[in-house]
Amino acid sequence: MSPATDTLSMTFAALSDPTRRAMLARLIQGEASVNELAAPFKMSLPAVSKHIKVLEKAGLLIKTRHAQQRPCKIDGVQLKQEVDWIEQYRQLWEGRLDRLDACLQELHTSESGIRLVQETASGPGAGRSVDTPGKAKRSAGKRAQSASSPKHTHTRRSAGTSPPTKEKIDDNELQQQIGFDF
Repeated sequence: MSPATDTLSMTFAALSDPTRRAMLARLIQGEASVNELAAPFKMSLPAVSKHIKVLEKAGLLIKTRHAQQRPCKIDGVQLKQEVDWIEQYRQLWEGRLDRLDACLQELHTSESGIRLVQETASGPGAGRSVDTPGKAKRSAGKRAQSASSPKHTHTRRSAGTSPPTKEKIDDNELQQQIGFDF
């Protein structure tokens, strides 16, 4: 396990506890003493100190020293690293969702076009035919032929495989950079 992954694990483990997240939310407002951080919680000072040590070990807060006091403050450097790590995945998934949306829009547009053609073909006067001499003979012959031959159904052809698009190539490159395949 690489050191970056280890700090990442420690950071997410520290953020998994709601008490520690509340402490960090308080520290966003500015420095606070251990007593100030403990005030909203019904727990002992040693329990609060343990939470602070976890946050400190994960690199999310720093204890400073002012005379005899040791106020805590948030450390944004480690949080920035985690945000940057998460950002990779946000970009990956937004790209995938954008491509899915484009595909769905294309399907919706093509279905609307097919429906419009079908409605036009089945509209008023579409099913009526004009009788001409000899047409009755041809029609009777076609009916006899279709009754004796099996019915052919039309199947929709699949689009097949298309060459990889730039978005797909970018997606693969990003997966390789992240080191994680979805």
